[in-house]
Amino acid sequence: MTLFKRLAPSAIALAMFAASPAAMAQQSVPAPGTGLLDLYTYLHTHPELSFKEQQSSAILAAELESLGFSVSTGVGDDWVRQKSERDEGTVREGVGGYGVVGVYENGDGPTVLIRADMDALPVPEQTGLDYASKVTAMTWTGVESPVMHACGHDVHMTSWVGAARELIANKDAWSGTLIMIAQPAEEIGLGAKAMIEDGLYTDFPVPDYNLALHVSASAPAGTIAYSPGFALANVDSVDIHVKGVGGHGAYPHTTKDPIVVGSAIVMAVQTLVSRNVDPQKPAVVTVGSFKAGAKHNIISDEAELLLTVRSYDDATRKLLLDGIERIAKAQAEAFGAPEPDISIDSDYTPSTYNDPDLTDKAVAAMRGVLGEENVTSVTPVMGGEDFSQYGRTSQDVPGLIFWLGAVNPEKYEKAKGGPLPLPSLHSPFFAPDPEPTIETGVKAMTAAAMSLFNEG
Repeated sequence: MTLFKRLAPSAIALAMFAASPAAMAQQSVPAPGTGLLDLYTYLHTHPELSFKEQQSSAILAAELESLGFSVSTGVGDDWVRQKSERDEGTVREGVGGYGVVGVYENGDGPTVLIRADMDALPVPEQTGLDYASKVTAMTWTGVESPVMHACGHDVHMTSWVGAARELIANKDAWSGTLIMIAQPAEEIGLGAKAMIEDGLYTDFPVPDYNLALHVSASAPAGTIAYSPGFALANVDSVDIHVKGVGGHGAYPHTTKDPIVVGSAIVMAVQTLVSRNVDPQKPAVVTVGSFKAGAKHNIISDEAELLLTVRSYDDATRKLLLDGIERIAKAQAEAFGAPEPDISIDSDYTPSTYNDPDLTDKAVAAMRGVLGEENVTSVTPVMGGEDFSQYGRTSQDVPGLIFWLGAVNPEKYEKAKGGPLPLPSLHSPFFAPDPEPTIETGVKAMTAAAMSLFNEG
C-alpha cells in the first residue's frame, strides 16, 4: 500500500509547505510540526559544520520526540527484556558527536533504519537567494570560513522529518520497528563511524535494512535515480612527503630535486589505472595538490603530494594503494633521492553497495507513487558517502542510498546541451528547487520504507 495515494496532490502540498522561503528567513528556531518548507529554509539559512551540528540535531530530536519515538535504557539483548524500563517519549542525542537516534516500535516485523546527514560545508554561498546563508564558522582545519549547505543536507534532513511524520501518521498501514538517525560529519567521512563506535548497533536494535537519500545536482526535481550494486566509491587520501637535497637553482647537479622526483611520481601513478587495473573495473588516482619551493632560484629539499584514490572493490583498492607506495619509493631511488614518507589515511570512506534485492523492492514502491518514468537507473559515480559504513560492520546490513533530483525542471531543460553546465554539488551556486524536491524525497523514502515493512 502506498501512503500518498490517500491524499490528493494539492492536499499533500498544503500540508507540507506552509510558507514561502522569503517569509522564513527571519523565523525563530522551528518547533516540532513546522511546515517542511519552513523547516528547510531555516536549516538552509543556519548551516553547521561537521561535528558542530548542535542546533540541527536539537531540532530533529525534538521532532522525533513529538512523534512518540523512544530509546532503550539497555543494550543489545536487553532491548527486549527492558522494554518496560524504557524512557518513553525521549530520543537519544549525542551519539557519535551530535548524532540523534529515535526508535519507534510498531508491532512485529522488520527493523528499518532511515538516515539523514546534517553537516554543511565551508563554502561561501553565491546563490542570490533571499534566504541564503550568511553564517561563518571555524572549520575543522582551523580556518574561519563562510558556511553553506552546498551538498543538500538541508534537503536530506527535511525529507527525513517528512518521512517520519508520514510513517507515524500511517502506522496502521505497516508493522515493525522504525529507527530514524540523524548523522553528523558526513562531509569529512567520520560521522557514521563515530555513531557505530558509540553504540548504534549495540545500544539500539540492529536493523534489517538501511535507507538513505542524497540530492542530485544533475537530475530534475520530481525524479529519483538509483544504481543497483556498487553506487559510490572507496575514497582514500594519500600523502607523499618527497625528500630531496636542496640548493641553488644554478647548480642543480649538487642537489636532489624533489620537484623532479615528485613530477615523476605524478606521471607514473597514472599508469596504475591505465596499465595495472582491469579496464572493466573503475579506478581513479588524482594528485590534488603539489607543493614545493618558495623562490625561483632555490631548489627545495622537500615536496608534498596529496592524492585522492577511488575504487569500488577492495581488491582494486589494495592494488592502487600498494602501487602508489611502490612507485613513490622506486622513483625516489631512481633519482638517488631519500625514500619518501607515505601516509594513507586509515579513516577512509568505503564504497557504497546497494543491495540488489533491497533496491528492487524499494524501486518498485517508489515507481508506484512517482510513476515509472520518474524513477530511473543511472551509472554509478566515483564520489564517496560514509553511509556505506552502516553495512560494513559485522552485522552486514543490506542498504540502499538513492539520488533525489533537485534541479528546477526548467533550468534542467535549458542546461541540456547548453554552454554552461548546471552547478554541481559543493558549488557556491548550488540551489535546489526545494518544494518539489522535498515532496518527492518524502514520497520516495516513505514508499521505500513501507515496502520493506510490508514485504511479508
